[in-house]
Amino acid sequence: MSRSTPSQPIISLDTVDLSLGQGAGRVHILKGISLAVQKGESVGLIGPSGSGKSTLLMVMAGLEKADTGTVNVLEENLTALSEDKLAQFRGQNLGIIFQSFHLIPNMTALENTAVPLELAGASNAFDKARKELEAVGLGHRLHHYPAQLSGGEQQRVAVARALVSDPAVLIADEPTGNLDEATGNQIKDLMFKAQKERGTTLVLVTHDPALAQRCDRQISLRSGVIEQQTQLVAEAGE
Repeated sequence: MSRSTPSQPIISLDTVDLSLGQGAGRVHILKGISLAVQKGESVGLIGPSGSGKSTLLMVMAGLEKADTGTVNVLEENLTALSEDKLAQFRGQNLGIIFQSFHLIPNMTALENTAVPLELAGASNAFDKARKELEAVGLGHRLHHYPAQLSGGEQQRVAVARALVSDPAVLIADEPTGNLDEATGNQIKDLMFKAQKERGTTLVLVTHDPALAQRCDRQISLRSGVIEQQTQLVAEAGE
C-alpha cells in the first residue's frame, strides 16, 4: 500500500460519533468530529480530562471503532475493516506509544522491540530492533527485562518498538505522563527527531503544555467536540 501524497491527508475523520458503555451508563464521547492531518505533520490533542482526546486518538489508531462517520488513514477506511484486518493495518503502518509503556514483562528490551517485526514475519527482526534500541541510547540494555529498567528506559524501549517498523504514523497517548521532567524531555526529543528525520506523522495526546507547543498544530477538545485549532510556528533552529 502506498503512502498518501502530500495533497491527500494521511488521516481524515468525517463527522465521527462514538459512545461507550451500555444502557443507562452509555456516554456520548465523540460528537461529530471532523479533521484532517497531513503527511509529516505533528499534532497535539489537548483538553481537560474527559474531553475525548484519548478516545479520538484510539479511533485514529483503529483501537476504537466509530459508531457513525468515517475514519480514513493512508486512504484506508478503518471503519470498514474487520478486527483482523485492523490489526494487520496497524502492524504495517502505525507505531503506538502508551503512557504506561505496555512492555511484555517476560521479554527483554530486545525481544520487546522486535515483537512488531516478528509478527510481520521479518527475517531481520532482531537486527533492526538492536539498531532502534541503540538509537534511543539503550544499546547497553538489550538483554534487560522491563523490571530491571527505569521508567524512562522502559519508555525508550516503547519508543524503539513503535519505530522499528518505520511506521507512517506515530500515535502517542500521554507519552511523558509517568516520567519526571528531565526524562520526559528525552522522550520528547526522541519522538520529534523521528518525526523530522523519517517524515513520520505524529499525533499525540498530552496534558503537558511544553510538549503540545512543540507540535505543528494543537487541537483543543472539550466535551467531545473540537473547540479550537491552533497552528503553531516552529521556533528557529528546531
